[in-house]
Amino acid sequence: MILLADSGSTKCDWLLTDSTGKYYDSYKTIGFNPFFHSSETIAHEIKQNESLYGIATRIDEVYYYGAGNSSEYYNDIVRIALATVFKNARLHVDHDLLGAAYATYTGEPCISCILGTGSNSCFFDGNKIHEQVPALGYILGDEASGSYFGKQLLSCYLYKKLPEEIAHDLEKEYGVNKATIFEHVYEQPNANVYLASFTRFIAKYRDLPLFADMLHKGMVHFIKEHVLCYDNAQNVPVHFIGSIAFHFQEALQSAAKECNVKLGSIIKQPIQNLLSYHIKYIFPELKHEPHH
Repeated sequence: MILLADSGSTKCDWLLTDSTGKYYDSYKTIGFNPFFHSSETIAHEIKQNESLYGIATRIDEVYYYGAGNSSEYYNDIVRIALATVFKNARLHVDHDLLGAAYATYTGEPCISCILGTGSNSCFFDGNKIHEQVPALGYILGDEASGSYFGKQLLSCYLYKKLPEEIAHDLEKEYGVNKATIFEHVYEQPNANVYLASFTRFIAKYRDLPLFADMLHKGMVHFIKEHVLCYDNAQNVPVHFIGSIAFHFQEALQSAAKECNVKLGSIIKQPIQNLLSYHIKYIFPELKHEPHH
């Protein structure tokens, strides 16, 4: 049996299948990021899902694509966790960017972007991904991500730039004040996930000029930094995956038009598309490889 996993910093989708691609079951856990989570934490959280942990010994292969898996050092943190849980499986651990490229590939070179809790982009030539600029994380980068927009909302709130009734609604819905915001952002772990949790509130008021402008400018910022950095950016389709791209696609479409880039697919959850790619390109290879 084969387990396919797509993990952002907030949630992880798992699919149980076989080399024919027959669909068996799906599971959800919290998302993992080796920048913030240890091997022990990741293994513990997977085991909390009893259904997923219950099939652990039946798994022969795990294909895991995750946020933060940008080097062998970080891949090893996840690999150690997976080896603790899936003791009989051969493990394939890679970056969520590669997963995004696979999930959006339609047979032609493309630029694949992630707009979720964090943000990133790559050019995929059909064989390899190429990164022009690094992802800088939620403090220095993550343009147009959930954490980016959450940060902007909270800044507006604290600087008293929000209309009074909207500020009151934010306080009522999230129980925020300066002290709680500072505690979550500067003292508690996973500040990026906390910041991204406010995008639901932004969606509620997306039609107000303040929010519409915030969303549009954020999307333009992302495209200028992470799409136009590629020489062929205006000649290939630019695909997006992630909840922010999906829920704010009107702002994304207007930003793409302004920047003269050809918007391709916008996919909320790439796991099914990821499965389709593996069925076509990767699973056939399993029949020819000796199991180590």
